[in-house]
Amino acid sequence: MGSTTSLIEVIFYGRGGMGVVTAAEVLAEAVSREGKYGQAIPIFGVERRGAPVRAFGRISNEPIQIRSEIYEPDYSVVIHASVMDLMDVSKGLKKDGVVIVNSHLSPRELSSRFRKGVRVASLNATKIALEELGVAIANTAMLGAFARVSGQVGLKALTSAALMRFSGEAGQRNVNAIKRAYEEVQFE
Repeated sequence: MGSTTSLIEVIFYGRGGMGVVTAAEVLAEAVSREGKYGQAIPIFGVERRGAPVRAFGRISNEPIQIRSEIYEPDYSVVIHASVMDLMDVSKGLKKDGVVIVNSHLSPRELSSRFRKGVRVASLNATKIALEELGVAIANTAMLGAFARVSGQVGLKALTSAALMRFSGEAGQRNVNAIKRAYEEVQFE
């Protein structure tokens, strides 16, 4: 499903305190380990823990000059599915764009929530996070799913970036979550 165009844009959706910004930052670090350029842009407001939040990520083979919000993403990564009741996570999605959802539902079951033509991938990243990390913070698992679905970042670079971000046992647990999600994500 991956594209080799020079700029790939990703919007991460979730809730405050659930690692949405961290996901964008780890992705940016991971692609830089592959010789690409990565950018993470957090959106901060008066959000409190649990409030809907977004973060933006860009991947490019060229230096990234733009530093704005993303309005037409290639990928939407929904870390906490409840935000789909509050935000249109497919808004502006490019043709052939993909929404990757943390859900126990299959891509087929989720597809009715989106306009025709939106491709959907899903996995139960919360379950993986609980089993691997002991907490329901699914950001790194969703990065594993993104890597598999998009082809924009390799598993080795992603796990290396996670180990840099999370030290010791927490790092290895996040690596395990990434690898499981990479294998378990479903997409059509």
